[in-house]
Amino acid sequence: MVDVTTDRTPARSASTGLLVILLCAMGAGPLFNYGISVSSALIIEQLGISAGQLGLIVTVVFATAALSSIWLGNLADKISARSQMLIIFVGTAVALVVAAFAHDYWVLLLAAVLAGPAQAISNPTTNRVIIRAVPAEKRTGWIGVKQSGVQASQLFSGLFFPSVAIVLGWTGAALGGAVVCLLLWLVSLKYVPSPAQLAARQFRPVEPAPPEVTVDTGQISTVTTKEKMPVIVYFFAVIAMLSGMGMQATNVYLPLFAVQELNFSLVLGGAAAAVSGVVGVVSRIAWSRRMQAGAQPSRLLIYISAGALLGVFAFLGAAYWQLPALVWVGAALHGITVFGANVVINAGLLRVVPGHKIGAASGLNSMGMYAGFAAGPLIMGLLQDVTHGFTAGWIAVGLSYLLCGVVTVLLHRRTQRKEKR
Repeated sequence: MVDVTTDRTPARSASTGLLVILLCAMGAGPLFNYGISVSSALIIEQLGISAGQLGLIVTVVFATAALSSIWLGNLADKISARSQMLIIFVGTAVALVVAAFAHDYWVLLLAAVLAGPAQAISNPTTNRVIIRAVPAEKRTGWIGVKQSGVQASQLFSGLFFPSVAIVLGWTGAALGGAVVCLLLWLVSLKYVPSPAQLAARQFRPVEPAPPEVTVDTGQISTVTTKEKMPVIVYFFAVIAMLSGMGMQATNVYLPLFAVQELNFSLVLGGAAAAVSGVVGVVSRIAWSRRMQAGAQPSRLLIYISAGALLGVFAFLGAAYWQLPALVWVGAALHGITVFGANVVINAGLLRVVPGHKIGAASGLNSMGMYAGFAAGPLIMGLLQDVTHGFTAGWIAVGLSYLLCGVVTVLLHRRTQRKEKR
């Protein structure tokens, strides 16, 4: 006899205020590295470091995020959502305060270590809150909106940090970012449900829990084992790693590329990153709507990989022909395409992974993503130091997108074979 399970989603939990806080939680973690990136020309000048050393700062952030992601993903299934918000917002604020008073390179590296865990837990935390507090029919849409918080952070950083740094220097800009994080944490206490609020649920009959829905086809899976992680989760982790390499290398070095190769000002270089952020916010919501309409993740990820490769060609063309307009084209393509990968992946995870394991699955995905985030800036920075230019770095970014496309095609072919059975 099959027991009928219930949708344990609280009727009053899924408020607009909660959605905004989840968006901000996704944006708070990357605030440190976006601040470093858009202020890169100033930081390089003040500390006398190379582009490769700048990339190492961001690499340390994501290396610590990758190392802590699985543990923090499991932790997200055990501690309260409010405790996790404390880790995200206050952890990022502490990292920014340390970075604000960094007069030596090693202090910036220490700040990077502190920033990593705050980023690592943001995805498992927000996914877990959505599973617990949002009705099933709204979850994919919420995923798209909350994932756009990363690009909202890029937009905010591209405008805020260079503008404040011109007046108050890097110290004033970093402290300003820390204040923003602390204020957001205080606001989160009002909207993020407490354990007691989540326990006071209204129950509604839903479909029986044992059959799972496959991420590839949207059809009922024949797999009934709850403890075994679906193979698709590992595909997603590899795709997240490869797309993350190119995405984060571009995020970190786009402002510096624009300043050094095309003589943009510090503010204009930050604006190039902000353009990616603006476009990325819209595109992530658009990709989530495609997923909500039942699109196959593998097909969408093929489009994303191809479009991201076109963006790389735009950056290469901008440097070769000295055409600043191509920087804006490349920034827009960057925002339209690769920023959507994580939305598609996270929405796919919610389709295939049982609710009680979503934190662990998100942690595995985050490990792949942060491994790519760590490798991308390091590789591009080293290539810039060796070649004294950005061409080799952009080629490396293009190769990561090409490999991402290959893995995605393999996933798509696997999906097609399963559909024919």
